[in-house]
Amino acid sequence: MAEPVSTNQSPPNAVSPASLRPSHARYWVIVFAVTLAIIQYIDRVCISQAAPLISGDLGLNKGQMGWVFSAFTLAYALFEIPAGYLGDRIGPRKVLLRIVLWWSLFTVATGWAWNWGSLLVTRFLFGAGEAGAFPNLTKAFHRWLTLHERTRAQGIMWMSARLGGAFTPALVFLCLQCVSWRMAFLLFGMLGVVWAILFFRWYRDDPRAVKQVNAAEAALLPVETDAGSHFKAPWKLLVTSRTAWCLYGQYFACSYSFYFFITWFPTYLLEARHFDVGRGSLMAGMPLLLGAGGSLFAGWIAPILSRRSGGVRSARRRLGVVGSVGAACLLIVPTWLTDPYLAVAAIALVGFCNDIQLPGAWTACMDVGGKSVATLSGAMNMMGNIGGFVSPIVCGYIVKQTGNWNLAFYVAAGAYLLGAFCWLKMDPVTPLEEQGRRTCASMMCAE
Repeated sequence: MAEPVSTNQSPPNAVSPASLRPSHARYWVIVFAVTLAIIQYIDRVCISQAAPLISGDLGLNKGQMGWVFSAFTLAYALFEIPAGYLGDRIGPRKVLLRIVLWWSLFTVATGWAWNWGSLLVTRFLFGAGEAGAFPNLTKAFHRWLTLHERTRAQGIMWMSARLGGAFTPALVFLCLQCVSWRMAFLLFGMLGVVWAILFFRWYRDDPRAVKQVNAAEAALLPVETDAGSHFKAPWKLLVTSRTAWCLYGQYFACSYSFYFFITWFPTYLLEARHFDVGRGSLMAGMPLLLGAGGSLFAGWIAPILSRRSGGVRSARRRLGVVGSVGAACLLIVPTWLTDPYLAVAAIALVGFCNDIQLPGAWTACMDVGGKSVATLSGAMNMMGNIGGFVSPIVCGYIVKQTGNWNLAFYVAAGAYLLGAFCWLKMDPVTPLEEQGRRTCASMMCAE
């Protein structure tokens, strides 16, 4: 089905926008984003809960399962930019349909694995399929939401993603009481198929092509004409811009530290804090739960700070720096605490501070990227997932060589301080093209 072309003209049967109260159809885009974020994290995290059963059936050791986990992260990082670029070129409607159907297929195919090699390939292809989901959802927000709604929408979406990750272990546990692990992956994969059908039927890249959007609501929304085959990503700026590299750097630092929560944290609770499996499983979800609160808090407080602190640029920088520095300081606290519950509370608050940064980072991609928002956010998320790929390896090596979990915490705290430096040095508002023109003008004046 060909996509309609965006124009500034209202539909022929529309009345004057001034005579109508705006409809609220645009909020359905947030609903679709929230549900997809939850489904994505369910499909991503469920393998960790099912890992003991999978290892037993396929005869896998911990080293082999470690490669299975890393295969997902590596593929997810590698395919972020291509999937984001494709969304900028042909629109998020078609790309998200392909993404969700692809990853749902390989969620189901995980249950078909018969040995280590087949599982490794399946999870790599699953990671390649999930890549680009959040950049294309960000592209949809860029087209469908007003400027002052975007940060809160990102906060709600990332809150939902964290909640999905936090509750997945319990959901998988309950599911595995009723069906085999192979059937569980089939059921989880079908969630994405249902979402893809509903999304594709309702969503259009041009909001004005959706009948529930009246003329008054259409007047509130940005107008963007698809570049199609003529779209050209600003590759040079994506590689040379200081702001782009600061976005990459802060997200690398953020994700490096966050991946500790979804990889080594349960082991830390058992070995360093001596929790039993039952209490440890409850404690393991705390950073994700508080992270959800951090995302929601940032989405709520950012517009208020923008009004009171001198604009969006200042508000984003402050939230980014406060989140990074706060997380770094809180990571040091458990190194001198002996009470295990207080230590877990401090680490959980790291999740809160970590996710304070997320809405601002993704909304910065929307403002800085312009028509290349999905490409830029894909590049940022790629760098973040490279951090996620490196983190478990570095942490595992440190603990193996030194037997000291505290040293791993110090390294992660240092990463957060690097993220704070990146926030201070970036311009999270001005579009890349305009920043490029300013740089060229400055160089000419210097000559």
